[in-house]
Amino acid sequence: MAKLFNKQIKEFPAPIAFRKILGPSFVLLALGFGSGELILWPYLVANYGLGIIWGAVLGITFQYFINMEVERYALVKGESVFVGLNKLWRWTPIWFIVSTFIGFGLPGIIAASAQVLSFAFGWADFKWLAAGLLVAIGLILSFGKTVYASLEKINKIIIFVGVPLIFILTLFLADQADVLKLFNGLIGRGENFSWLPTGISLATFLAAFAYAGAGGNLNLSQSIYAKEKGYGMGKYSQKIASLFHKKRGHEEIKLAGEPFDLSDKNISRFKAWWRLVNAENLLVFWFLGLLAMCLLMLLAYVTAYGHPGNDQGISFVVREGLAISRVLIPAFGSVFLFVVGMILFQAQLGIIDSTSRIMAENLALKIMAHEQVKKINLSKIYYCFVWAQIAFGIILFSTNIYEPKTLIVIGAVINAVAMFVHVGLVNRLNLRVLAKPFRPAYWRRAVMWLIFLFFGVFSVITLLDKIS
Repeated sequence: MAKLFNKQIKEFPAPIAFRKILGPSFVLLALGFGSGELILWPYLVANYGLGIIWGAVLGITFQYFINMEVERYALVKGESVFVGLNKLWRWTPIWFIVSTFIGFGLPGIIAASAQVLSFAFGWADFKWLAAGLLVAIGLILSFGKTVYASLEKINKIIIFVGVPLIFILTLFLADQADVLKLFNGLIGRGENFSWLPTGISLATFLAAFAYAGAGGNLNLSQSIYAKEKGYGMGKYSQKIASLFHKKRGHEEIKLAGEPFDLSDKNISRFKAWWRLVNAENLLVFWFLGLLAMCLLMLLAYVTAYGHPGNDQGISFVVREGLAISRVLIPAFGSVFLFVVGMILFQAQLGIIDSTSRIMAENLALKIMAHEQVKKINLSKIYYCFVWAQIAFGIILFSTNIYEPKTLIVIGAVINAVAMFVHVGLVNRLNLRVLAKPFRPAYWRRAVMWLIFLFFGVFSVITLLDKIS
């Protein structure tokens, strides 16, 4: 069950050991592997070279700052940003439900997973494999004691296996000249171009920029995961149990957080937590994410750059596997494709979980406000959205709409617009709702408004380019 109102005064929890807070950024990092890291940025590099790497660096840096402002609210309030936004603007739940479903309901990532796995195993068609993988995701999310614990374990396993493998392969295949080109790309120096190459699709570049990390409304799910992990005042929140957990129908899950006194002790504890979560997100999301992106782009460059046909869907990924097989041994290419397919699978798993949480919480807020009720079954709404997304994906596949790159790019452009909206909303929320000791510093406010303007201007330019 879910309960919106709670007035009991609590104490701001003392910070815990750094190793115990690791988790939410792994989930967010794993979400990013499904699109920007594995597909869009390597696709651009395979076609245009390493001179565009600066865009990936800037994109993931922007998302780091976005994540931290989202976590700031969750730390202080012990609730997701959606609860706070709903208190200020009653239309926000509808916006987040619609923009999340449209942006992430297109099943491009699981289609890419199925296409790569089909080639690895020598299968001709991947459409129905993609449908089967969607059903598998629904079953994984429906079993287990709590959804978040299962998701975190799967993500950690795949990241700790996949990233080292990619690192080793890149070391074997890249030489000093390739690495130098990568560093030149950090300052926008490409092969016969500066910053942006002639002929590059603005829509694809914006899509990659938005997916340099998680992207879209997924960044907002960081507040839900931080709350469930027990960051700050999130210690007093409860978790979504699995569909078949015996207590699922009887537990109460609070949507609203708990208040605390504005004492020196509590302010000091917040600051200690703030340092911890900044370090966790910087290390896991920003550093590991940036390292993985650079390695994947370098790998795409040394194996697929300059080959004809790279602009056709995600064929460059298959070309990477073939190149690895030629240089090393055939089995290595197959292993690479299998790992890529599984990373994409776990990314889609995380995306369906995150988007279902986002939509479920927003629908619950809307229902509770409209019907003047204090309790609602949040788990039931969550699983309705899980299986609704799965059903939508299968319907698209059955009507032969399943080309991975097209679906990913369309979804990413929509999510870039969604980021423009939520960056402005969260920035305004923190300044209006949080007490002065917890508000962002002036330089962080400036960075957030810069990000807001960037996504707004870039989205308009991209849309005008598509219309003209």
